[in-house]
Amino acid sequence: MINVAILGYGTVGSGVYEVINTNNDIVSKKAGDKVNIKYVLDLREFPGDPVMDVLVHDYDVILNDPEVEVVAEVMGGVEPAYTFVKAALMKGKSVCTSNKELVAKHGPELIEIAREHNRNFFFEASCGGGIPIIRPLVECITADDVLEITGILNGTTNYILSKMSREGLGFDEVLKEAQELGYAERNPAADVEGFDACRKIAILASLTYGKNVDFEQIYTEGITKITDVDFKYANKLGYSVKLFGKARKVAGKFYAYVAPVMIDASHPLYSVNDVFNGIMVKGNVLGDVMFYGSGAGKLPTASAVVSDVVDAIRHLNDNVYIEWSSDNLELTDIKESEKKFFVRMKGNADSDKAAVEAAFGAVEVLTLDDVEGEFAFVTSTITEAKYDEAASGLDNIITRIRIE
Repeated sequence: MINVAILGYGTVGSGVYEVINTNNDIVSKKAGDKVNIKYVLDLREFPGDPVMDVLVHDYDVILNDPEVEVVAEVMGGVEPAYTFVKAALMKGKSVCTSNKELVAKHGPELIEIAREHNRNFFFEASCGGGIPIIRPLVECITADDVLEITGILNGTTNYILSKMSREGLGFDEVLKEAQELGYAERNPAADVEGFDACRKIAILASLTYGKNVDFEQIYTEGITKITDVDFKYANKLGYSVKLFGKARKVAGKFYAYVAPVMIDASHPLYSVNDVFNGIMVKGNVLGDVMFYGSGAGKLPTASAVVSDVVDAIRHLNDNVYIEWSSDNLELTDIKESEKKFFVRMKGNADSDKAAVEAAFGAVEVLTLDDVEGEFAFVTSTITEAKYDEAASGLDNIITRIRIE
């Protein structure tokens, strides 16, 4: 019998408890031994819940119990999760986590500590919820030079953008609905400002390129400035608006960013809507590979955590090599990257087009019958630096969205 401890009995923690107990025969068979939840750590009480039989409030009970072989950390946040996880690894316990904040900030260190103690630090659930993406990157897509990894990595923002597109609603209205449905937190900043997606693309890029991608160095832009009018233009152009996390290698340079983008129907991620996530990996030999599924939620995320628990049990005394050096990968300034831009401006298309083309060169001008006092245009492919230079000469730009 293999004893497991769960740190945290919130949404994901209760899901891990449920999955292991409900599917215990299946989980134990795949693990090769009986899987038993010996402890669940939480500061709260849960009267009437069966978890009370294994609930503890003192982490040292778990840490100092040699019978606990695997710890599932689903508390969230950096502290005390980091302190708890590090201590568990140093005590010779494998750790599985869904905590993208922890992994993005301390991943290389915790991987190395696990390696030194011949244990494992697994984090499949930290990116894409129930979508298997970490293990394929580490174990399957190993013969390719990965040129690009692109993801819709946050279900909350994808739900908001999808609903705005379908129903013509404004951002604030849809955000309120997403909060009422439980898709968005009361404080939604981590999602709508792009911070959650930033941490996830940092993790995926680090695993892809083997060096640490510092999430604090990634250009990050959220969706709070996207309006219903932007979607009217996007629909006219045949585009969809998504929040992308992207890392790519071009001529030996590495770029990473999180930002809203417009994509057309030919893009593989065009039809990824609502709370679903999609991740595309482009290899120089394999070409494009897509991963799609529920990016968040109690049971999908719990399923990914339990899959790591099973893998940790299979490799109790065998460290699974994960290439993620603590050396930082130098990211090239996003201003050097090239793309087209969709731009909205106050003014009149006929009278202001000359000024626009003096700044940007020839552009495609767009107007909407039901929107007065403004127009839009699409630039040619230019660098971000060139866009900034050209835009600085125009004082009536409303917004701009990158086009992929």
